[in-house]
Amino acid sequence: MAPTTKSYDFIVIGGGSGGSGAARRASGWYGAKMLLIENGKSGGTCVNVGSKLTWNFASISEALKDGVHYSYDIPQSISFNFAEFKKKRDTNVKNLNNVYERNWNREGIDLVHGIATFTGEKELEVKLQDGSGTATFSAPHILIATGGHPTKPEDIPGSEHGITSDGFFDIAELPKKMAFVGAGYIAVELAGVMNAIGVECHMFLRHETFLRNFDPMIQDTLTKRYEDAGITIHKNHKGFKKVVSLQKGTGSEKLLRLIGHDGEAFECNELLWAIGRTPEIEELQPANAVAIAAGRALSNRLFGSTHPRGGPHLSHAKLDYANIPTVVFAHPEVGTVGLTEPQAVARFGADGVKTYHTRFTAMYYDFHPADEKARNPTEYKLVCEGPGERIVGMHVLGLGSSEMMQGFAVAVKMGARKQDFDACVAIHPTSAEEVVTMK
Repeated sequence: MAPTTKSYDFIVIGGGSGGSGAARRASGWYGAKMLLIENGKSGGTCVNVGSKLTWNFASISEALKDGVHYSYDIPQSISFNFAEFKKKRDTNVKNLNNVYERNWNREGIDLVHGIATFTGEKELEVKLQDGSGTATFSAPHILIATGGHPTKPEDIPGSEHGITSDGFFDIAELPKKMAFVGAGYIAVELAGVMNAIGVECHMFLRHETFLRNFDPMIQDTLTKRYEDAGITIHKNHKGFKKVVSLQKGTGSEKLLRLIGHDGEAFECNELLWAIGRTPEIEELQPANAVAIAAGRALSNRLFGSTHPRGGPHLSHAKLDYANIPTVVFAHPEVGTVGLTEPQAVARFGADGVKTYHTRFTAMYYDFHPADEKARNPTEYKLVCEGPGERIVGMHVLGLGSSEMMQGFAVAVKMGARKQDFDACVAIHPTSAEEVVTMK
């Protein structure tokens, strides 16, 4: 007997940030009959790895070192229990999984754990995770919000001996020496974390700087900041042709030899590949990843235009991908919104772009020695276009940048001009006041 197909108004495949946002908006706001299919832990990557908690852990290590300059009697070397921290982080992640599932249940969303495969344009078969078989579901609207998984290079023998960001959060015993291959968010954030807690870190870059999609100010300043902090950056590296496992184990017991294309060998206790992500669609075939805002906009468009809580204006609701702010939880933090200076010049011409820039030492470092002040810059840039000096890009680096970026991003999104920033009363004493006093 063929399995019965259960029908819904809307099916979302993937219970991460984007999928959850779409499902909750459709069901919680507009009453759509909703099914969410998830084949892993609820909440998605950001929730399930606890990356911000790990950044906090590393930041506390830095603050303890800074406390000496504020006349705290802090020993030079304070021990910590990373394995215990990992247990607490894992418990926190599990709690968040439960929070997501409670929210879905409260809003009337059915949850099925399993792997979905399209059997028709509007129909899915799900291999149930509990081993009880398969189930079929249909809906006029099916959203693929499966995200992706970090990849390892398939053309490098022995690459499997390294880990990705997923494996990073399984570490309970710290390695003594660690290599990071990659120049994006993941490599920068995780190398910053490990360096702050005493791991010898080596970053291997194909070019001179990392975060190469960011403004040159961010690239240059943060790359030098990492070097000043003790991270060894191997610039213009030609890559590795082979990875050899010399000794298995955890922490400092594990030993790898990385052999470069130039023949040079590098030994370390752990290797992290941070070279990108692959869409999680092997079982699905079609693909279309979304973020929280895009998922909500989609649900607004599908269900909100005819619902009393919405209105006809939502019939064309879509996420505007211009001026989306982002932050990197590096050491120090980085925030950016809009165009880089080179992008602005390419779009408006060199004569149509004016930049404002400031670099200073935050008051937090007033008691630090001069050499430490020099190693801890705060730097901001505004990129403006046209006679009216509309702000088309804002780039910040330094303590607190992740928090301040959200507010300033609203202003940039609304089309703020330099004179609008100038007219804003500066909050003193803050680093952020420099943004509205630049000349």
